[in-house]
Formats: sequence, structure tokens, C-alpha cells
Amino acid sequence: MSRWQYFLRRVLMSIPVVIFGTTITFALIRLGPLDPVSAILGTQYNPQAAEQIRTNLGLNQPLWSQYLDFMYELFTFQLGQSWVIAPGTTAYELIEIYAPRTIWLGFWSVLIALFVGIPLGFYAGLNPNTPSDYVASFGGIVWRAMPNFWLAIMLVTALSQLGTWTNGLFTWQTWIVRTNVVTPPALGFFQSPVEQFLADPGGWTESFIRATKQIAPAALVLGSASMGNEMRIGRTAVLETINSNYVETARAKGVSGRSLVWKHIFRNALIPLVPIITGEAFLLLGGSVFVETVFAINGLGWLFFNAAINGDLPLIGTLMFIFILILVGTNILQDFLYTIIDPRVGYDG
Repeated sequence: MSRWQYFLRRVLMSIPVVIFGTTITFALIRLGPLDPVSAILGTQYNPQAAEQIRTNLGLNQPLWSQYLDFMYELFTFQLGQSWVIAPGTTAYELIEIYAPRTIWLGFWSVLIALFVGIPLGFYAGLNPNTPSDYVASFGGIVWRAMPNFWLAIMLVTALSQLGTWTNGLFTWQTWIVRTNVVTPPALGFFQSPVEQFLADPGGWTESFIRATKQIAPAALVLGSASMGNEMRIGRTAVLETINSNYVETARAKGVSGRSLVWKHIFRNALIPLVPIITGEAFLLLGGSVFVETVFAINGLGWLFFNAAINGDLPLIGTLMFIFILILVGTNILQDFLYTIIDPRVGYDG
């Protein structure tokens, strides 16, 4: 079996998983306590109007008919319109508005985890039982143990007190958000960076820096758990690789220390990190629901949270469908990367 045949097989095997996950989503939405009609009517609720809305939305149809319509629309990417959050607005339009902020947040969160967690883990593994190893290991355990929502609240509280602690010389509002509340970053430049940079290089750079500052605290919180996890697993992977027979053989043949680290230890230590790194994608999406809510960043996480509490069924289904596709896609990517990083991995298992 070739690599591409293996890839196609994995894609075909993922279809039942997507169908199952989407079915569970429909069951949770329709059989749960959410009532979009009450959310739409609010304080103006009356039985006659509620019955009319149920008829218009198709909620009076048999459950099996609703399920078939739900699945057909999702799998043909006819994502429909929001019922409550933005009545009449298509899910595509809402995703186009809110997704860049979550992508920007996830981008910096992944960078923090990759370029802080993995190097520290590898450094600790290359220098075991030293003070730096103890500090890195302890820091990784602490970061991994702190829940995102708790760390987000603590960080917001601490940043809000900067003005008091520095007698007004340094405040979160003036340094990061420039307003009295935490606001989502202005990400228009992120959607078309090349055109905006060519049109106004100075303004693009200023917007980039301002948006990065605005997103930095939330990115630190969101990437903290991944950073601690990758640090801990990276250290363990390096220690196991150093003590392996092929490394001892290379060392006995006189391979230099730099070549030994980069060609033998580093590459093989990355193998157990592949599922951790690719698996963080869904954790970042799930964690962004809490982090975006705490930091008032209006991204997909914030949108999903508000759709859930308001019973916006089409929007919840659409976002969950997208999250399921991302999760399944990252799992396929993980298996594909395995075959590239480690040629010993076969295609027939």
C-alpha cells in the first residue's frame, strides 16, 4: 500500500466517525433543554406566537425528518441561518466574521506551546537532574495543572490591578487594549495582509503590534496547558532516546555532539510529540470557548457559547460539525506525519 492509498483509506474510515459525531450533536441539541422559541420571543412569549415560530422553523416536524434535514444540510454544506444570535444571517457570514479572531488566538497559542514548551522539554532532557531540569519540570507540571478558565480569571484580575500596583504609571488599558474594557483585536489586516501592507506599511505594522498585544494574555492562557504537556513529554522522549541502543552506537562511532542531537535524538524524540501537537488543535478550540468569554474576544468560542445558551440550534450544529471535521482532520494529519517522520511506520496496520 502506497502512502497516498493509506491516506485515502484513512479519509474513508473517518466518514462513519463524522456521521456518528454529527448524530450525537443532533441528539444533544434536540433532546436537551434548549428552547430556541423562548429565546427568540424573550419576554414577549405567548403560546400562539410560539406555535407559529415552531411551525416556521420546522420544529413541529417528526424527529426523524428533522434529523434527515439536519444531516443533509450539513453534509452538503448548506449551513443555514442563525435563529437567535443574528436572525437571518447565514452561518457562513458569521464564521467569516468571527473565525479570524479565533485563528489569530490559536496561532499565537500554538507558537507559545511549540517554541517554549518543546525547547524547554528538550533542554531539560539533555541536562537531566540539574537545577535547570528541576525548574523546567516543575514549571511544566504547574502550567499543566492550572485550568484555562481559572488562569484566565486570575490573569484578568492581575492585569486589572497593574495601575494600582504601579501608581498609575503602567496600566493594562493603556498598554494593551487602549479602552476601558477588553476588546477583540482588529483583524481586518489579518484577512488581507498583503494588500493592506502594500497600501499602508506603517499602519499595517501598528495594527499588527496592537492586535498582538491585545491577544497576548489570552494566547498565554490558551497555550499554557499545551506548553506544559509538550515540555513534560518532550523531556521524557529525549531521555528515552538518549538511552537507546542506536544513540549509544552512534556515540561509540565518534559522532559529534551536535550531529548526535540533531540527527539522532531530536528527530526521534519528536515522534511521541506528533499526536500531542496535532491533538492540541481541538483542545485549543474547546479551550477558546472559556478563554474568549473571559477576555471578551468575540471569536468562534464566544459565538459557540452564546449560541449554546440561547438555543440557536442551526449555529450550534454548524460549529460542532466544523469542530468534528477539524478533529478528524488533525487525526488523519497525525497519521500522515507519522509516516514522514518515522519511515519504520507501515501502512498496513
